Amino acid sequence: MSPIIALKAAIRTALLADATLTGQLGGPQVFDDVPRNAGTPYVVFGEASARDNGTVSDAGHVTELVLTVWSRQGGSREALAIGDRIAALVDDVALPLTGHRLVNGRVIATDLRRQPDKDLTRVTLRLRLVTEVL
Repeated sequence: MSPIIALKAAIRTALLADATLTGQLGGPQVFDDVPRNAGTPYVVFGEASARDNGTVSDAGHVTELVLTVWSRQGGSREALAIGDRIAALVDDVALPLTGHRLVNGRVIATDLRRQPDKDLTRVTLRLRLVTEVL
């Protein structure tokens, strides 16, 4: 199994298991593909890439993964609060993965962008995750 698939599944499970986050989102609003009728706020998985990081004896990967928070509430406060909660849930924590072991995972960047013409704010979290194949 690809480390990207394993990581996305584990991250989604961790996010949806957190009552604080699902309260902020107004429900289980964490998507791989956003439904047409989804209301804001929500979180969506974005780009991901996995590079070989193995050794002579062990297979492993460095995966970079993007999570984006979309909010329509005025200002950036809601989107940033949700981004902070996500960072607390995924930054340097043990996540159970299928077929892999998470060596470390960090939020390496957080970006805020406003789209005033659409009354939207987005917070993008960039994760760097190092895994070993089991």
